[in-house]
Amino acid sequence: MKVHLTIPAAVFLCLMTAALSTGSPLLFLLAFLTVLTVTMCLAGVMWASATMHVSSETSEDTVYRGDDVFILLRVQHRGWIPIAPVLLELGTTTGEGRREIRLKNLPGRAQSLRMSMHASHVGIFSSGIRSCTVEDLLGIFQRKIVPADTQCSLTVLPQIFETEPLTMAPGDPGSEMMSRATEDLNAPSDTRSYQPGDAMKKIHWKLSLRKGELMVRKYEEPVLQEVLILMDCSQPPALGHSEAEADLRDALLETAASLFSDQAKTEHTVRMPLSGRNPVDLDDRMGVPIAFDALTRLDFSSTDRFEQALMMESRRLGKVGCIAIITARLNGTIVEMMIRMHRMGPNLRLYLITFVPDDPEIMPLIGRLRHAGVDVAYVKPEIST
Repeated sequence: MKVHLTIPAAVFLCLMTAALSTGSPLLFLLAFLTVLTVTMCLAGVMWASATMHVSSETSEDTVYRGDDVFILLRVQHRGWIPIAPVLLELGTTTGEGRREIRLKNLPGRAQSLRMSMHASHVGIFSSGIRSCTVEDLLGIFQRKIVPADTQCSLTVLPQIFETEPLTMAPGDPGSEMMSRATEDLNAPSDTRSYQPGDAMKKIHWKLSLRKGELMVRKYEEPVLQEVLILMDCSQPPALGHSEAEADLRDALLETAASLFSDQAKTEHTVRMPLSGRNPVDLDDRMGVPIAFDALTRLDFSSTDRFEQALMMESRRLGKVGCIAIITARLNGTIVEMMIRMHRMGPNLRLYLITFVPDDPEIMPLIGRLRHAGVDVAYVKPEIST
């Protein structure tokens, strides 16, 4: 509690000094009223803060970046001594800073406020009432209350955009071979007992006569090539402006989400490893919602250089037909690693996240990639408002 007694104490001392010097009953009465006023101010603040009930809730728990979410705030106290309007400190959906709002004082009645907040960036944020401050009308006493269970978790998912189809490297078996796999009677891999619905041409008659039961041939199905999505999970380049850096992270996450969403609709297996504090190896069997949730929780805390991640993945490219690399930084080592991976067989596309696509410092690197047959696409971060 903050107490500002300098002025009322000075007034009281002046009145008492004058009253004792002159013996005036009026001055004694004014000194008494000063003490009574201070006491009432203290009682009003203590009464209101002791009976204060605060709550907050959001209209949605999960939204997409760029959406607006409504927060309903409720404040009630049972104190009847007048106090100043309650000051609320709110958390913002940007994850940084705070917002303060004063409510009109309505003693003994619930106050509610419905306000809109903009989901500016991807992530999981805590919104709601951080604290409320109760003051008397004269500003002598001030008490700050941190209410419990008034924070709401808001999940802001990445927005997606349409991406260009990825091209598989030559040698992709394709869906036609997949559909013919069970019809190819020249390459059986095993046998099993007959099950209702099995085609008659798959029955192994000699083995069935020998075992006394119907046996059918099993055939290996060719595996389609994988799509590998590699995103730089280390801290993006510093730009000297927090909002611009947040926009850069959004663009990285939304590019990865868009690629995963589009490729999950194809017949190819999709894999997207994410490193950091909570590493996870995503694939299309987990589903798009799980992938979006993992991307939303990504904190870009990977301590490994992106070059190391590329080197590690280059050792297991046996079934990979195409690689999509997403990064906001480019240097000679990364370029050499991408060219090396492309020469090992898979097609490769770079998604470079940058505010300056024609940066003269990276144009020579882009030229080397294109000369080596690497496809390059630019993604310019959307400036949040």
